[in-house]
Amino acid sequence: MGFMDIIDALNAVLWGTPLIVLLLGTGILLTVGSGFFQFVHFGHIMKCTFGSLTKSNNKDGEGSISAFEAASIAVGGAVGAGNISGVATAVAVGGPGSIFWIWLIALIGMITKCAEVTLALHYRTKDVTGERYVGGPTYYMQEGLGVEKHWGGAYKILAIIFSVGIFISFVFTMQNYSTSESISSTFPQFSMPMVATVFAILLTIVVAGGLKRVGEFASKAVPIMCIMYMVFALIIIVKNIGALPGVIGMIFKHAFTPTAASGGFAGATVGLTITKGIQRALYSNEAGWGTSPMVHATSIVDHPIQQGMWGCFEVFVDTILVCSMTALVLLTSGIWDSGLTSATLTLTAFEQNIGFLGRAVIALSVFLFAFTTGTGWYTYYDTLIRHGFKNDSSIRRAFLAMIKYGNAIPGWACVMLSTKYDVGASSVWGIVDVGTAVPTFCNLIALIILSKRFFELLKDYKARYMGIGEVDPEFKIWYEDRKAAAK
Repeated sequence: MGFMDIIDALNAVLWGTPLIVLLLGTGILLTVGSGFFQFVHFGHIMKCTFGSLTKSNNKDGEGSISAFEAASIAVGGAVGAGNISGVATAVAVGGPGSIFWIWLIALIGMITKCAEVTLALHYRTKDVTGERYVGGPTYYMQEGLGVEKHWGGAYKILAIIFSVGIFISFVFTMQNYSTSESISSTFPQFSMPMVATVFAILLTIVVAGGLKRVGEFASKAVPIMCIMYMVFALIIIVKNIGALPGVIGMIFKHAFTPTAASGGFAGATVGLTITKGIQRALYSNEAGWGTSPMVHATSIVDHPIQQGMWGCFEVFVDTILVCSMTALVLLTSGIWDSGLTSATLTLTAFEQNIGFLGRAVIALSVFLFAFTTGTGWYTYYDTLIRHGFKNDSSIRRAFLAMIKYGNAIPGWACVMLSTKYDVGASSVWGIVDVGTAVPTFCNLIALIILSKRFFELLKDYKARYMGIGEVDPEFKIWYEDRKAAAK
């Protein structure tokens, strides 16, 4: 049995019924327990995020970067290869019905990410160096499970497995690969190794500036890249508007019925359709993965739910807007069953409809999407190392420096090895899927156990800021205050 056979077998287990049920079940639990907050109060969420960008950039208060900068890093970390190459892979392998499952995961994923971001803020603490706040799944596992739920040191098992899973994505990442594939296929004079090298150098320059530079870069680049991509995608959808009703019908029909083989499409069972849709949705919006809470925890904010709503917003932008645009372009263009896959399928669809300009725009979009993802993920690795090495030692500083200055090396090496040994995108995606499933399992378990605290914080927020219910003056919105009061 070869290496990829082992990876495929591992994914068959990891992405089987347990994870799918856990992902959907957690989202449903949080949706019902919150009173369908992401739907009932969608207008309030948009008002407090998209509608209040100037206010969100306020630098006053406790935290390290603004709420908008934290959200921009997180959106940049989510809006990446998954939106262009990931959605294309889902459609090419799972068929049109996979989009239904991408939408479903996004709709319930909005509250899942709201919960994990809220808990990250609630349980955050100052780093041992005092330079900034740190938080995320390993922190709420330590305090929420280890202390409050009396797990003792047993929480470390979950936290270690979670961290190992995240670092799989450090070694095997699609960002540089997708960029190199897109740029080199659009501009043949630039080989994949050449593009990979330039990408790695630029990524290192931005990341070397630390969290604040990443936040400043993301807050400027993310809005521009999302708007540019969606405008060009919308042009194609409008151009093929006659095919839209049939496409919507296919999405809902084949979400529950097999998709027959046609053209270069091999056909798909309902099980394959569901799996591919959920895999690509999770990789794209990261709701439940436990990644973006690590950067959200650094934000300047007055209440954990305020930042949690940015979690709702980023899932909406990433999946309901950007991923949907990609899917509708591929399906209305009638190119989804051509046999192409990954970023090449999306590039071809844009070129077919707009000409070379369309292909060039997508190549640039892939670069920007992947680049912001790379800068965002640096902050996640940095947070895990800070938690793993709690004392300010020379070993800790060495690991932090390695992540800062060596963050781009694995992605660069991945391109070099894949081109040398002719490894296709599907093989790299297989390894990436392992790194997605493992930490998600751990994080979802923690979210379910700590869901009561999320509901308490949401109730308090509604009373304080929405006039729903009465404010409990004894309720502590920050875990550090709760611990101090208990002494």
